Amino acid sequence: MTDDAYLFLLEDVSAPLGVVPAAVGDLACMETPAVRAWLDAQGTTPTSPHLRLLPPEETDMLPEGVERLPVPLSDEELSRVRHRMAPEPLAQVEEELLAYRDYADGRDGLIGRALAAGVSPHRIVELTGVDPATVTAAAGG
Repeated sequence: MTDDAYLFLLEDVSAPLGVVPAAVGDLACMETPAVRAWLDAQGTTPTSPHLRLLPPEETDMLPEGVERLPVPLSDEELSRVRHRMAPEPLAQVEEELLAYRDYADGRDGLIGRALAAGVSPHRIVELTGVDPATVTAAAGG
């Protein structure tokens, strides 16, 4: 396994291998001189349906002899690539987990605002389902 993701060209656009980079959104690597030069040398564009991207853990699936280029991705970009590769039911659950993470990241702030607004700790426990110790810890932080 490698630490880099790989851009590669796939002859059969109907093959379910990798993700079309354009479907993932903006990727910093696509604007680098190395990627631009590679795309030019291959006679392709960043929006080509033949251009695909695989995350590091999937690069052993690359067909033998396929034109490829290792590219670094940020954690956020890599997460988007993995999400686009997931089957629909799995992708939907991942969306829910991301929403939960985003909401949970602000949990202590929300509890603190509720306490400051005058909501009693026991009412916060009742409304949120969090442990009373969590409310106490958020009140102190």
